[in-house]
Amino acid sequence: MDYLRTVVPSQLTAERGSNLVVINPGSANVRIGFAHQQVPFNVPHCVAWHLKGQDEGPRRTVQDQMLNTQATATQTREREKAYDIIASLLKIPFLDEEAASNSFPRKLGRVEGYAPHQSRSDTTFAWTNVMEKNPKLSVAIERSEHNAGEKDSLDSAGTRGKGPHTDECKFKEFIMGEEALKIPPTAPYCVRRPLRRGHFNISHHYSSQQVCEDLSAIWNWILVEKLKIQLADRNLYSAILVLPETFDSREIKEMLSIVLRDLRFSTAVVHQEGLAAAFGNGLSTACVVNIGAQVTSVICIEDGVALPSTNVNLPYGGEDISRCLLWIQQHHQTWPPVHTNPMNKPVDMLMLNKLKESYCQIREGEFDAVAVVNSFDQEHVASHKTRLSALNVPPMGLFYPTLFVPEEYPPPPRSWFQDNEDMLEETWHMEFPRRPDMPDSFYPSGNGGLNMWDYHIFPRRLKKDEKLGLAEAITNSILSTGRIDLQRKLFCSIQLIGGVASTSGLVAAVEDRVLHAIPSTEAIDTVEVLQSRSDPSFVPWKGGAGGLDKKRGPHWKWQKVQGFLFSPGSSNVLLQHPIDDA
Repeated sequence: MDYLRTVVPSQLTAERGSNLVVINPGSANVRIGFAHQQVPFNVPHCVAWHLKGQDEGPRRTVQDQMLNTQATATQTREREKAYDIIASLLKIPFLDEEAASNSFPRKLGRVEGYAPHQSRSDTTFAWTNVMEKNPKLSVAIERSEHNAGEKDSLDSAGTRGKGPHTDECKFKEFIMGEEALKIPPTAPYCVRRPLRRGHFNISHHYSSQQVCEDLSAIWNWILVEKLKIQLADRNLYSAILVLPETFDSREIKEMLSIVLRDLRFSTAVVHQEGLAAAFGNGLSTACVVNIGAQVTSVICIEDGVALPSTNVNLPYGGEDISRCLLWIQQHHQTWPPVHTNPMNKPVDMLMLNKLKESYCQIREGEFDAVAVVNSFDQEHVASHKTRLSALNVPPMGLFYPTLFVPEEYPPPPRSWFQDNEDMLEETWHMEFPRRPDMPDSFYPSGNGGLNMWDYHIFPRRLKKDEKLGLAEAITNSILSTGRIDLQRKLFCSIQLIGGVASTSGLVAAVEDRVLHAIPSTEAIDTVEVLQSRSDPSFVPWKGGAGGLDKKRGPHWKWQKVQGFLFSPGSSNVLLQHPIDDA
Protein backbone atom coordinates (compact mmCIF):
# COMPACT_ATOMS: atom_id res chain seq x y z
CA MET A 1 0.00 0.00 0.00
CA ASP A 2 2.86 2.44 0.70
CA TYR A 3 4.08 1.77 -2.82
CA LEU A 4 0.70 2.51 -4.39
CA ARG A 5 0.30 5.71 -2.38
CA THR A 6 3.35 7.35 -3.88
CA VAL A 7 3.81 5.71 -7.29
CA VAL A 8 3.77 7.82 -10.48
CA PRO A 9 2.83 6.48 -13.93
CA SER A 10 6.38 6.38 -15.28
CA GLN A 11 7.51 4.31 -12.29
CA LEU A 12 4.48 2.03 -12.48
CA THR A 13 4.96 1.52 -16.21
CA ALA A 14 8.67 0.80 -15.81
CA GLU A 15 8.19 -1.71 -13.01
CA ARG A 16 4.87 -3.30 -14.01
CA GLY A 17 4.61 -2.33 -17.67
CA SER A 18 4.58 -5.91 -18.87
CA ASN A 19 1.58 -6.57 -16.61
CA LEU A 20 -0.35 -3.36 -17.28
CA VAL A 21 -3.08 -3.43 -19.94
CA VAL A 22 -4.58 -0.14 -21.16
CA ILE A 23 -8.15 -0.27 -22.55
CA ASN A 24 -9.59 2.75 -24.38
CA PRO A 25 -13.11 1.92 -25.65
CA GLY A 26 -14.87 3.97 -28.30
CA SER A 27 -18.16 3.69 -30.16
CA ALA A 28 -16.57 2.34 -33.33
CA ASN A 29 -13.17 1.03 -32.20
CA VAL A 30 -11.47 -0.14 -29.03
CA ARG A 31 -7.75 0.37 -28.45
CA ILE A 32 -6.08 -2.22 -26.22
CA GLY A 33 -2.42 -2.91 -25.54
CA PHE A 34 0.30 -3.28 -22.94
CA ALA A 35 1.37 -0.02 -21.30
CA HIS A 36 4.93 -0.52 -22.53
CA GLN A 37 3.82 -0.80 -26.19
CA GLN A 38 4.25 2.15 -28.54
CA VAL A 39 0.97 1.53 -30.36
CA PRO A 40 -2.14 -0.38 -29.20
CA PHE A 41 -4.24 -2.83 -31.16
CA ASN A 42 -7.06 -0.88 -32.80
CA VAL A 43 -10.03 -3.22 -33.30
CA PRO A 44 -13.56 -2.43 -34.55
CA HIS A 45 -15.82 -2.56 -31.51
CA CYS A 46 -18.25 -5.18 -32.79
CA VAL A 47 -19.00 -8.88 -32.77
CA ALA A 48 -21.00 -11.05 -35.15
CA TRP A 49 -22.85 -14.00 -33.58
CA HIS A 50 -23.97 -17.02 -35.54
CA LEU A 51 -27.76 -17.24 -35.77
CA LYS A 52 -28.35 -20.87 -35.00
CA GLY A 53 -31.31 -22.42 -36.74
CA GLN A 54 -31.50 -19.50 -39.19
CA ASP A 55 -29.24 -20.73 -41.95
CA GLU A 56 -32.04 -19.95 -44.39
CA GLY A 57 -34.85 -17.41 -44.54
CA PRO A 58 -35.15 -13.79 -43.31
CA ARG A 59 -33.00 -12.69 -40.41
CA ARG A 60 -31.60 -9.61 -38.70
CA THR A 61 -28.04 -9.04 -39.95
CA VAL A 62 -27.46 -5.95 -37.78
CA GLN A 63 -28.74 -5.70 -34.21
CA ASP A 64 -29.52 -1.97 -34.33
CA GLN A 65 -33.09 -1.33 -35.42
CA MET A 66 -33.41 2.24 -36.66
CA LEU A 67 -36.65 4.20 -36.52
CA ASN A 68 -35.74 6.37 -39.48
CA THR A 69 -32.85 6.50 -41.94
CA GLN A 70 -34.35 9.00 -44.37
CA ALA A 71 -34.08 12.75 -44.01
CA THR A 72 -37.32 14.60 -43.39
CA ALA A 73 -38.33 17.53 -45.58
CA THR A 74 -37.12 19.98 -42.94
CA GLN A 75 -33.81 18.17 -42.52
CA THR A 76 -33.33 18.12 -46.29
CA ARG A 77 -33.86 21.88 -46.54
CA GLU A 78 -31.44 22.51 -43.65
CA ARG A 79 -28.89 20.17 -45.19
CA GLU A 80 -29.07 21.87 -48.59
CA LYS A 81 -28.81 25.29 -46.93
CA ALA A 82 -25.71 24.16 -45.01
CA TYR A 83 -24.19 22.85 -48.24
CA ASP A 84 -24.66 26.24 -49.96
CA ILE A 85 -23.12 28.10 -47.00
CA ILE A 86 -20.10 25.80 -47.13
CA ALA A 87 -19.92 26.13 -50.91
CA SER A 88 -19.78 29.90 -50.57
CA LEU A 89 -16.91 29.65 -48.08
CA LEU A 90 -14.98 27.15 -50.21
CA LYS A 91 -15.67 29.05 -53.44
CA ILE A 92 -17.35 26.17 -55.23
CA PRO A 93 -20.72 26.02 -57.06
CA PHE A 94 -23.86 25.80 -54.99
CA LEU A 95 -25.73 22.52 -54.72
CA ASP A 96 -28.11 23.13 -57.64
CA GLU A 97 -25.50 24.84 -59.78
CA GLU A 98 -22.76 22.24 -59.65
CA ALA A 99 -24.28 19.63 -61.96
CA ALA A 100 -25.15 22.23 -64.62
CA SER A 101 -21.76 23.95 -64.47
CA ASN A 102 -19.72 20.79 -65.11
CA SER A 103 -19.38 19.62 -68.69
CA PHE A 104 -17.19 16.56 -68.14
CA PRO A 105 -18.83 13.16 -67.87
CA ARG A 106 -19.14 12.13 -64.22
CA LYS A 107 -19.64 8.39 -64.36
CA LEU A 108 -16.68 6.64 -65.92
CA GLY A 109 -18.15 3.15 -66.04
CA ARG A 110 -17.62 -0.19 -64.41
CA VAL A 111 -14.16 -1.69 -64.15
CA GLU A 112 -13.60 -5.38 -63.48
CA GLY A 113 -10.30 -6.69 -62.18
CA TYR A 114 -8.66 -3.30 -61.65
CA ALA A 115 -5.20 -3.04 -60.10
CA PRO A 116 -5.30 -1.70 -56.52
CA HIS A 117 -2.44 0.73 -57.20
CA GLN A 118 -4.71 2.68 -59.54
CA SER A 119 -6.52 4.13 -56.52
CA ARG A 120 -5.25 5.95 -53.46
CA SER A 121 -7.21 3.56 -51.28
CA ASP A 122 -8.02 -0.09 -51.67
CA THR A 123 -11.70 -0.45 -50.87
CA THR A 124 -11.89 -4.05 -52.06
CA PHE A 125 -12.39 -6.50 -49.23
CA ALA A 126 -12.26 -10.27 -49.24
CA TRP A 127 -15.28 -11.88 -47.62
CA THR A 128 -14.64 -13.38 -44.21
CA ASN A 129 -14.44 -17.15 -44.08
CA VAL A 130 -17.29 -18.03 -41.73
CA MET A 131 -16.60 -21.78 -41.66
CA GLU A 132 -14.27 -23.77 -39.46
CA LYS A 133 -13.47 -27.43 -38.99
CA ASN A 134 -15.70 -29.37 -36.68
CA PRO A 135 -13.15 -30.78 -34.20
CA LYS A 136 -15.33 -33.68 -33.05
CA LEU A 137 -16.08 -34.90 -36.56
CA SER A 138 -12.49 -34.40 -37.68
CA VAL A 139 -11.17 -36.56 -34.84
CA ALA A 140 -13.74 -39.28 -35.56
CA ILE A 141 -12.83 -39.32 -39.25
CA GLU A 142 -9.12 -39.52 -38.53
CA ARG A 143 -9.63 -42.45 -36.17
CA SER A 144 -11.82 -44.33 -38.67
CA GLU A 145 -9.28 -43.80 -41.43
CA HIS A 146 -6.45 -45.00 -39.20
CA ASN A 147 -8.29 -48.20 -38.21
CA ALA A 148 -9.74 -49.03 -41.63
CA GLY A 149 -8.14 -51.56 -43.97
CA GLU A 150 -6.25 -50.69 -47.10
CA LYS A 151 -9.26 -51.28 -49.37
CA ASP A 152 -11.52 -49.19 -47.19
CA SER A 153 -8.86 -46.51 -47.10
CA LEU A 154 -8.70 -46.37 -50.89
CA ASP A 155 -12.50 -46.23 -51.16
CA SER A 156 -12.58 -43.51 -48.54
CA ALA A 157 -9.90 -41.55 -50.36
CA GLY A 158 -11.82 -41.87 -53.60
CA THR A 159 -14.94 -40.53 -51.95
CA ARG A 160 -13.09 -37.59 -50.46
CA GLY A 161 -11.62 -36.73 -53.81
CA LYS A 162 -15.08 -36.01 -55.20
CA GLY A 163 -15.62 -33.01 -52.94
CA PRO A 164 -15.29 -31.64 -49.40
CA HIS A 165 -17.03 -33.26 -46.47
CA THR A 166 -19.58 -30.62 -45.50
CA ASP A 167 -20.12 -32.41 -42.19
CA GLU A 168 -16.49 -31.72 -41.27
CA CYS A 169 -17.14 -27.94 -41.23
CA LYS A 170 -19.43 -25.77 -39.19
CA PHE A 171 -20.21 -22.08 -38.82
CA LYS A 172 -17.98 -20.18 -36.42
CA GLU A 173 -19.83 -19.35 -33.23
CA PHE A 174 -18.68 -15.71 -33.34
CA ILE A 175 -16.47 -13.44 -35.43
CA MET A 176 -14.75 -10.36 -34.00
CA GLY A 177 -13.37 -7.04 -35.20
CA GLU A 178 -12.99 -6.09 -38.84
CA GLU A 179 -13.70 -9.65 -39.95
CA ALA A 180 -17.19 -9.24 -38.49
CA LEU A 181 -17.78 -6.28 -40.80
CA LYS A 182 -16.89 -8.31 -43.90
CA ILE A 183 -19.25 -11.25 -43.46
CA PRO A 184 -21.20 -12.12 -46.65
CA PRO A 185 -24.81 -10.88 -46.49
CA THR A 186 -26.08 -14.40 -47.07
CA ALA A 187 -24.26 -15.83 -44.03
CA PRO A 188 -26.44 -16.44 -40.92
CA TYR A 189 -24.81 -13.85 -38.64
CA CYS A 190 -25.97 -10.82 -36.70
CA VAL A 191 -23.53 -7.94 -36.10
CA ARG A 192 -23.73 -6.25 -32.71
CA ARG A 193 -22.13 -2.97 -31.63
CA PRO A 194 -22.24 -2.73 -27.81
CA LEU A 195 -21.52 1.02 -27.87
CA ARG A 196 -23.24 3.71 -29.93
CA ARG A 197 -22.80 7.48 -29.84
CA GLY A 198 -20.67 7.27 -26.71
CA HIS A 199 -23.09 5.20 -24.62
CA PHE A 200 -24.20 1.62 -24.16
CA ASN A 201 -26.25 0.59 -27.19
CA ILE A 202 -29.27 -0.46 -25.14
CA SER A 203 -32.73 -0.73 -26.67
CA HIS A 204 -35.72 -3.08 -26.58
CA HIS A 205 -33.86 -5.14 -29.20
CA TYR A 206 -30.52 -5.11 -27.35
CA SER A 207 -30.64 -5.64 -23.60
CA SER A 208 -28.12 -4.32 -21.08
CA GLN A 209 -27.10 -7.91 -20.32
CA GLN A 210 -26.35 -8.57 -24.00
CA VAL A 211 -24.35 -5.34 -24.23
CA CYS A 212 -22.20 -6.28 -21.24
CA GLU A 213 -21.73 -9.83 -22.50
CA ASP A 214 -20.64 -8.55 -25.91
CA LEU A 215 -18.20 -6.07 -24.38
CA SER A 216 -16.72 -8.85 -22.28
CA ALA A 217 -16.50 -11.18 -25.29
CA ILE A 218 -14.79 -8.60 -27.52
CA TRP A 219 -12.26 -7.50 -24.92
CA ASN A 220 -11.53 -11.07 -23.86
CA TRP A 221 -10.96 -12.09 -27.50
CA ILE A 222 -8.44 -9.27 -27.97
CA LEU A 223 -6.66 -10.16 -24.73
CA VAL A 224 -6.35 -13.80 -25.77
CA GLU A 225 -5.75 -13.49 -29.52
CA LYS A 226 -3.72 -10.27 -29.67
CA LEU A 227 -2.05 -9.90 -26.27
CA LYS A 228 -1.83 -13.67 -25.59
CA ILE A 229 -3.13 -13.32 -22.02
CA GLN A 230 -5.14 -16.37 -21.06
CA LEU A 231 -7.99 -16.10 -18.57
CA ALA A 232 -6.18 -18.30 -16.04
CA ASP A 233 -3.26 -15.82 -15.92
CA ARG A 234 -5.36 -12.67 -15.85
CA ASN A 235 -5.07 -12.23 -12.06
CA LEU A 236 -1.40 -11.33 -12.59
CA TYR A 237 -2.35 -8.25 -14.63
CA SER A 238 -3.81 -4.81 -13.91
CA ALA A 239 -6.07 -2.83 -16.24
CA ILE A 240 -6.21 0.89 -16.96
CA LEU A 241 -9.59 1.97 -18.35
CA VAL A 242 -9.37 5.22 -20.33
CA LEU A 243 -13.04 6.20 -20.67
CA PRO A 244 -14.65 8.99 -22.71
CA GLU A 245 -16.51 11.77 -20.92
CA THR A 246 -19.78 10.64 -22.50
CA PHE A 247 -20.22 7.63 -20.21
CA ASP A 248 -22.36 8.06 -17.13
CA SER A 249 -21.73 6.53 -13.70
CA ARG A 250 -23.78 3.40 -14.31
CA GLU A 251 -21.94 2.61 -17.53
CA ILE A 252 -18.59 3.12 -15.82
CA LYS A 253 -19.68 0.78 -13.03
CA GLU A 254 -20.68 -1.91 -15.53
CA MET A 255 -17.36 -1.70 -17.37
CA LEU A 256 -15.46 -1.96 -14.11
CA SER A 257 -17.49 -5.05 -13.27
CA ILE A 258 -16.57 -6.55 -16.64
CA VAL A 259 -12.87 -5.89 -16.09
CA LEU A 260 -12.72 -7.18 -12.52
CA ARG A 261 -15.38 -9.90 -12.50
CA ASP A 262 -15.53 -11.24 -16.05
CA LEU A 263 -12.03 -10.58 -17.36
CA ARG A 264 -10.54 -11.26 -13.90
CA PHE A 265 -7.94 -8.51 -13.70
CA SER A 266 -6.51 -8.06 -10.20
CA THR A 267 -6.86 -4.25 -10.21
CA ALA A 268 -8.46 -1.63 -12.42
CA VAL A 269 -7.80 2.10 -12.84
CA VAL A 270 -10.41 4.46 -14.32
CA HIS A 271 -8.82 7.35 -16.19
CA GLN A 272 -10.65 10.16 -17.99
CA GLU A 273 -10.03 10.27 -21.75
CA GLY A 274 -9.67 14.04 -22.09
CA LEU A 275 -7.19 14.24 -19.24
CA ALA A 276 -5.28 11.23 -20.56
CA ALA A 277 -5.05 12.90 -23.98
CA ALA A 278 -3.47 15.99 -22.43
CA PHE A 279 -0.93 13.88 -20.59
CA GLY A 280 -0.33 11.82 -23.72
CA ASN A 281 0.93 14.97 -25.45
CA GLY A 282 2.85 16.15 -22.40
CA LEU A 283 0.43 18.98 -21.57
CA SER A 284 -0.96 20.07 -18.21
CA THR A 285 -3.33 22.72 -19.58
CA ALA A 286 -5.23 22.34 -22.85
CA CYS A 287 -8.62 22.34 -24.54
CA VAL A 288 -8.96 18.74 -25.70
CA VAL A 289 -11.19 18.20 -28.74
CA ASN A 290 -11.81 14.51 -29.40
CA ILE A 291 -13.41 13.91 -32.83
CA GLY A 292 -14.25 10.22 -32.85
CA ALA A 293 -16.26 8.05 -35.19
CA GLN A 294 -19.67 8.79 -33.67
CA VAL A 295 -19.14 11.45 -30.97
CA THR A 296 -17.17 14.67 -30.64
CA SER A 297 -16.22 15.77 -27.10
CA VAL A 298 -14.68 19.01 -25.84
CA ILE A 299 -13.25 19.49 -22.35
CA CYS A 300 -10.74 21.87 -20.79
CA ILE A 301 -7.81 20.79 -18.62
CA GLU A 302 -6.12 23.17 -16.16
CA ASP A 303 -2.91 22.18 -14.37
CA GLY A 304 -3.66 18.48 -14.73
CA VAL A 305 -7.29 18.72 -13.60
CA ALA A 306 -10.29 18.38 -15.92
CA LEU A 307 -12.98 21.05 -15.55
CA PRO A 308 -16.35 19.23 -15.72
CA SER A 309 -18.32 22.43 -16.38
CA THR A 310 -16.50 22.83 -19.70
CA ASN A 311 -17.52 19.44 -21.10
CA VAL A 312 -19.52 19.52 -24.36
CA ASN A 313 -20.60 16.35 -26.20
CA LEU A 314 -21.71 16.50 -29.82
CA PRO A 315 -23.50 13.54 -31.46
CA TYR A 316 -21.52 13.42 -34.70
CA GLY A 317 -18.12 12.29 -35.92
CA GLY A 318 -16.22 10.52 -38.66
CA GLU A 319 -18.99 8.11 -39.67
CA ASP A 320 -21.32 11.06 -40.25
CA ILE A 321 -18.73 12.55 -42.61
CA SER A 322 -18.66 9.23 -44.48
CA ARG A 323 -22.46 9.13 -44.80
CA CYS A 324 -22.44 12.76 -45.96
CA LEU A 325 -19.87 11.85 -48.63
CA LEU A 326 -22.28 9.24 -49.96
CA TRP A 327 -25.23 11.67 -49.93
CA ILE A 328 -23.32 14.28 -51.94
CA GLN A 329 -22.29 11.75 -54.59
CA GLN A 330 -25.83 10.40 -54.87
CA HIS A 331 -27.26 13.92 -55.12
CA HIS A 332 -24.92 14.76 -58.00
CA GLN A 333 -25.49 11.32 -59.54
CA THR A 334 -21.80 10.50 -59.46
CA TRP A 335 -22.29 7.35 -57.40
CA PRO A 336 -22.63 4.10 -59.36
CA PRO A 337 -26.21 2.79 -59.74
CA VAL A 338 -25.81 0.30 -56.89
CA HIS A 339 -27.51 -0.13 -53.53
CA THR A 340 -25.13 1.23 -50.89
CA ASN A 341 -26.55 1.14 -47.36
CA PRO A 342 -23.99 1.86 -44.60
CA MET A 343 -26.69 1.44 -41.93
CA ASN A 344 -27.61 -2.16 -42.70
CA LYS A 345 -24.43 -3.29 -44.49
CA PRO A 346 -21.34 -2.83 -42.31
CA VAL A 347 -19.01 -3.51 -45.24
CA ASP A 348 -20.45 -0.44 -47.00
CA MET A 349 -19.57 1.77 -44.04
CA LEU A 350 -16.11 0.22 -44.01
CA MET A 351 -15.67 1.16 -47.67
CA LEU A 352 -17.00 4.70 -47.16
CA ASN A 353 -14.63 5.25 -44.24
CA LYS A 354 -11.70 4.21 -46.43
CA LEU A 355 -12.79 6.65 -49.15
CA LYS A 356 -13.22 9.46 -46.61
CA GLU A 357 -9.79 8.89 -45.09
CA SER A 358 -8.11 8.79 -48.51
CA TYR A 359 -9.83 11.64 -50.32
CA CYS A 360 -11.67 14.07 -48.04
CA GLN A 361 -9.85 17.23 -46.98
CA ILE A 362 -10.63 20.87 -46.28
CA ARG A 363 -9.44 23.23 -48.98
CA GLU A 364 -10.76 26.02 -51.18
CA GLY A 365 -11.83 25.51 -54.78
CA GLU A 366 -13.46 22.63 -56.60
CA PHE A 367 -12.04 19.34 -55.42
CA ASP A 368 -12.86 16.14 -57.27
CA ALA A 369 -11.02 12.83 -57.61
CA VAL A 370 -11.30 9.58 -59.52
CA ALA A 371 -11.72 6.59 -57.25
CA VAL A 372 -12.78 2.95 -57.36
CA VAL A 373 -15.80 2.06 -55.26
CA ASN A 374 -17.37 -1.33 -54.78
CA SER A 375 -20.82 -2.80 -54.55
CA PHE A 376 -21.37 -5.69 -52.18
CA ASP A 377 -24.52 -7.48 -53.28
CA GLN A 378 -25.07 -10.92 -51.81
CA GLU A 379 -21.71 -12.67 -52.28
CA HIS A 380 -20.77 -10.80 -55.46
CA VAL A 381 -18.34 -7.86 -55.34
CA ALA A 382 -18.19 -5.49 -58.33
CA SER A 383 -15.76 -2.60 -58.79
CA HIS A 384 -16.79 0.75 -60.27
CA LYS A 385 -14.52 3.58 -61.32
CA THR A 386 -16.17 6.94 -60.75
CA ARG A 387 -15.45 10.61 -60.17
CA LEU A 388 -16.14 11.75 -56.60
CA SER A 389 -17.17 15.40 -56.40
CA ALA A 390 -17.07 18.11 -53.72
CA LEU A 391 -14.75 16.09 -51.49
CA ASN A 392 -13.98 19.16 -49.37
CA VAL A 393 -17.60 19.61 -48.29
CA PRO A 394 -18.24 16.58 -45.99
CA PRO A 395 -15.60 17.41 -43.32
CA MET A 396 -16.92 20.99 -43.15
CA GLY A 397 -20.08 19.48 -41.70
CA LEU A 398 -18.23 19.52 -38.36
CA PHE A 399 -18.78 23.29 -38.36
CA TYR A 400 -22.27 23.11 -39.92
CA PRO A 401 -23.76 19.90 -38.44
CA THR A 402 -27.13 20.35 -40.15
CA LEU A 403 -25.27 18.93 -43.16
CA PHE A 404 -25.38 15.65 -41.22
CA VAL A 405 -28.73 13.94 -40.79
CA PRO A 406 -28.38 11.68 -37.74
CA GLU A 407 -29.94 8.25 -37.82
CA GLU A 408 -32.73 7.65 -35.30
CA TYR A 409 -32.81 4.70 -32.93
CA PRO A 410 -35.39 3.57 -30.40
CA PRO A 411 -34.59 4.97 -26.94
CA PRO A 412 -33.36 2.63 -24.19
CA PRO A 413 -36.02 1.13 -21.89
CA ARG A 414 -37.00 3.49 -19.08
CA SER A 415 -35.78 0.94 -16.56
CA TRP A 416 -32.21 1.61 -17.71
CA PHE A 417 -32.38 5.16 -16.32
CA GLN A 418 -33.95 4.09 -13.01
CA ASP A 419 -30.66 3.22 -11.40
CA ASN A 420 -29.77 5.27 -8.35
CA GLU A 421 -26.98 2.99 -7.22
CA ASP A 422 -23.56 4.57 -7.17
CA MET A 423 -20.23 2.84 -7.73
CA LEU A 424 -19.23 3.56 -4.14
CA GLU A 425 -22.67 3.61 -2.56
CA GLU A 426 -21.68 1.19 0.21
CA THR A 427 -19.02 3.62 1.43
CA TRP A 428 -20.85 6.84 0.66
CA HIS A 429 -21.86 7.78 4.21
CA MET A 430 -19.27 5.80 6.14
CA GLU A 431 -16.56 7.22 8.35
CA PHE A 432 -13.04 6.47 7.13
CA PRO A 433 -9.87 6.29 9.17
CA ARG A 434 -8.10 9.64 8.91
CA ARG A 435 -4.59 9.92 7.54
CA PRO A 436 -2.23 12.63 8.79
CA ASP A 437 -1.13 13.46 5.24
CA MET A 438 -4.71 14.17 4.05
CA PRO A 439 -6.56 17.46 4.75
CA ASP A 440 -9.70 17.37 6.89
CA SER A 441 -11.76 18.68 3.99
CA PHE A 442 -11.34 15.36 2.21
CA TYR A 443 -13.41 13.49 4.78
CA PRO A 444 -17.21 13.85 4.86
CA SER A 445 -18.62 15.79 7.77
CA GLY A 446 -21.57 17.91 8.76
CA ASN A 447 -19.55 21.07 8.16
CA GLY A 448 -19.70 20.92 4.37
CA GLY A 449 -16.71 18.67 3.79
CA LEU A 450 -16.44 16.96 0.42
CA ASN A 451 -17.47 13.35 0.06
CA MET A 452 -15.23 11.11 -1.92
CA TRP A 453 -17.34 10.93 -5.08
CA ASP A 454 -17.08 14.72 -5.48
CA TYR A 455 -13.56 14.02 -6.67
CA HIS A 456 -14.83 11.78 -9.43
CA ILE A 457 -15.31 14.35 -12.18
CA PHE A 458 -17.15 12.40 -14.85
CA PRO A 459 -20.17 14.64 -15.49
CA ARG A 460 -23.74 13.46 -15.72
CA ARG A 461 -25.11 12.84 -19.18
CA LEU A 462 -25.62 16.23 -20.79
CA LYS A 463 -28.31 17.21 -23.25
CA LYS A 464 -26.78 17.16 -26.70
CA ASP A 465 -27.26 20.00 -29.15
CA GLU A 466 -27.18 18.41 -32.58
CA LYS A 467 -27.02 21.81 -34.28
CA LEU A 468 -24.04 23.16 -32.32
CA GLY A 469 -20.99 23.36 -34.58
CA LEU A 470 -17.47 22.42 -33.54
CA ALA A 471 -16.17 26.00 -33.47
CA GLU A 472 -19.02 27.18 -31.25
CA ALA A 473 -18.59 24.15 -28.96
CA ILE A 474 -14.88 24.89 -28.48
CA THR A 475 -15.55 28.59 -27.89
CA ASN A 476 -18.37 27.96 -25.40
CA SER A 477 -16.27 25.39 -23.54
CA ILE A 478 -13.29 27.70 -23.10
CA LEU A 479 -15.32 30.82 -22.28
CA SER A 480 -17.23 28.91 -19.59
CA THR A 481 -14.05 28.89 -17.46
CA GLY A 482 -14.75 32.56 -16.70
CA ARG A 483 -11.11 33.65 -16.29
CA ILE A 484 -9.46 35.70 -19.01
CA ASP A 485 -5.93 34.46 -18.23
CA LEU A 486 -7.00 30.83 -18.46
CA GLN A 487 -9.13 31.50 -21.55
CA ARG A 488 -6.20 33.02 -23.42
CA LYS A 489 -4.02 30.07 -22.51
CA LEU A 490 -6.65 27.53 -23.58
CA PHE A 491 -7.37 29.25 -26.91
CA CYS A 492 -3.66 28.87 -27.67
CA SER A 493 -3.56 25.24 -26.47
CA ILE A 494 -6.27 23.48 -28.47
CA GLN A 495 -5.53 19.79 -28.96
CA LEU A 496 -7.27 17.78 -31.70
CA ILE A 497 -7.43 14.02 -31.19
CA GLY A 498 -9.41 11.14 -32.67
CA GLY A 499 -9.35 9.65 -36.15
CA VAL A 500 -10.88 12.71 -37.85
CA ALA A 501 -8.11 14.92 -36.41
CA SER A 502 -5.80 13.64 -39.19
CA THR A 503 -7.99 15.24 -41.90
CA SER A 504 -5.88 17.50 -44.10
CA GLY A 505 -6.75 21.18 -43.62
CA LEU A 506 -8.72 20.67 -40.41
CA VAL A 507 -6.22 22.46 -38.15
CA ALA A 508 -6.32 25.68 -40.17
CA ALA A 509 -10.12 25.47 -40.41
CA VAL A 510 -10.49 25.06 -36.64
CA GLU A 511 -8.19 28.01 -35.93
CA ASP A 512 -10.04 30.24 -38.38
CA ARG A 513 -13.58 29.21 -37.39
CA VAL A 514 -12.90 29.40 -33.62
CA LEU A 515 -11.31 32.84 -33.97
CA HIS A 516 -14.42 34.11 -35.77
CA ALA A 517 -16.70 32.44 -33.19
CA ILE A 518 -15.21 34.38 -30.26
CA PRO A 519 -17.49 37.34 -29.40
CA SER A 520 -16.02 40.73 -30.19
CA THR A 521 -16.46 41.71 -26.54
CA GLU A 522 -13.83 39.18 -25.48
CA ALA A 523 -10.21 40.44 -25.35
CA ILE A 524 -8.85 37.41 -27.21
CA ASP A 525 -7.19 37.66 -30.61
CA THR A 526 -5.12 34.47 -30.93
CA VAL A 527 -6.16 30.87 -31.53
CA GLU A 528 -3.69 28.02 -31.99
CA VAL A 529 -4.06 24.27 -32.44
CA LEU A 530 -1.07 22.39 -31.07
CA GLN A 531 0.50 19.66 -33.15
CA SER A 532 0.04 16.17 -31.76
CA ARG A 533 3.20 14.29 -30.81
CA SER A 534 1.84 10.97 -32.05
CA ASP A 535 -1.10 9.51 -33.97
CA PRO A 536 -4.15 11.51 -32.76
CA SER A 537 -6.18 8.28 -32.59
CA PHE A 538 -3.90 6.80 -29.94
CA VAL A 539 -3.02 9.85 -27.80
CA PRO A 540 -5.58 9.10 -25.01
CA TRP A 541 -4.43 5.49 -24.89
CA LYS A 542 -0.82 6.63 -24.65
CA GLY A 543 -1.68 9.09 -21.89
CA GLY A 544 -3.46 6.36 -19.96
CA ALA A 545 -0.27 4.34 -20.11
CA GLY A 546 1.70 7.16 -18.48
CA GLY A 547 2.01 9.82 -21.16
CA LEU A 548 4.88 10.89 -23.38
CA ASP A 549 6.24 13.41 -20.94
CA LYS A 550 6.82 11.43 -17.77
CA LYS A 551 7.56 14.50 -15.66
CA ARG A 552 4.10 15.86 -16.38
CA GLY A 553 2.29 12.59 -15.95
CA PRO A 554 -0.51 12.35 -13.36
CA HIS A 555 0.42 11.30 -9.85
CA TRP A 556 -1.55 8.33 -8.62
CA LYS A 557 -1.81 8.37 -4.83
CA TRP A 558 -4.05 5.58 -3.63
CA GLN A 559 -6.11 5.31 -0.49
CA LYS A 560 -7.70 2.01 0.53
CA VAL A 561 -11.41 2.32 1.29
CA GLN A 562 -13.49 -0.74 2.18
CA GLY A 563 -11.43 -3.09 0.04
CA PHE A 564 -11.06 -0.60 -2.83
CA LEU A 565 -8.29 1.80 -3.69
CA PHE A 566 -9.32 5.40 -4.39
CA SER A 567 -7.28 8.29 -5.74
CA PRO A 568 -8.36 11.57 -4.12
CA GLY A 569 -7.93 14.93 -5.76
CA SER A 570 -7.71 13.59 -9.31
CA SER A 571 -9.83 12.04 -12.02
CA ASN A 572 -8.45 8.57 -11.41
CA VAL A 573 -10.20 5.77 -9.57
CA LEU A 574 -8.54 2.45 -8.90
CA LEU A 575 -10.63 -0.50 -7.81
CA GLN A 576 -9.11 -3.66 -6.43
CA HIS A 577 -10.55 -6.93 -5.23
CA PRO A 578 -10.85 -6.88 -1.42
CA ILE A 579 -8.70 -9.99 -1.16
CA ASP A 580 -5.76 -8.23 -2.83
CA ASP A 581 -3.53 -6.01 -0.78
CA ALA A 582 -0.87 -5.04 -3.32
